[in-house]
Amino acid sequence: MNPLLTINSLKKQYDEETVALNGVSFSVHEGEFVSIIGPSGAGKSTLLRCINRIIDATEGEILFDGLNVGNQNKGQLRKLRTKIGMIFQHYNLVNRLSVIENVLHGRLGYKNTFNGSLGLFTAQEKKQAFQIIEILGLEKQAYKRCDQLSGGQKQRVGIARALIQEPRMMLCDEPIASLDPNASKIIMDHLKNITTQMGITCLVNLHQVNVALKYSDRIIGIKHGLKVYDGPPKSITKNQIYDIYESEAGELILELKDQNEA
Repeated sequence: MNPLLTINSLKKQYDEETVALNGVSFSVHEGEFVSIIGPSGAGKSTLLRCINRIIDATEGEILFDGLNVGNQNKGQLRKLRTKIGMIFQHYNLVNRLSVIENVLHGRLGYKNTFNGSLGLFTAQEKKQAFQIIEILGLEKQAYKRCDQLSGGQKQRVGIARALIQEPRMMLCDEPIASLDPNASKIIMDHLKNITTQMGITCLVNLHQVNVALKYSDRIIGIKHGLKVYDGPPKSITKNQIYDIYESEAGELILELKDQNEA
């Protein structure tokens, strides 16, 4: 079976001194839950933004469902992005709008400019939005403004907005970085269910190694823009984790690895 996503020798250089990614290559198959770990500034966010071309790579190739992402024109890229949902650390919601309105924004990629600007959605789209809101446990908040929600609820709205696109892959950029442990568990459980129950591939940037070890089918370690680990959680060693994070995470990471193995 061909991979859903293939990245070949990806490089992103912002200026003469700043190389965010340097020759990163890997493939992801349909239905995989892959976590990307690494310290702040390792290149994790840059990687996700290159995949859906929020930013353009300097060198290399990104293939999604057989299409070269870098070769798509504006219209083709818009169509391609409907199949790649994006979840952000800081939610990227329109706070003055309700939950249901924010979720329906996920359908804008399917609209022409006229219908999109007027917010014209079909009865089927509205029904679909409510079904997704219910799956994510937000039915009581459906008509609340998003600035009235907790961080965990806002992130669930972000997930719902991505799901209504009917994506084949979700890119999740530090989705629990701003959340407390309880809200983080709820978000990660939903993301895992999206993969196991809906068959949607998830590529998740995580700073929390213990979370990556618990939820992932596979872990990719990034350090200084280089891929330094790619394999199952059970195979990553304490020394490899310590090497990825150097002094930033210290002994805590090694303790978490012990807890996960216990």
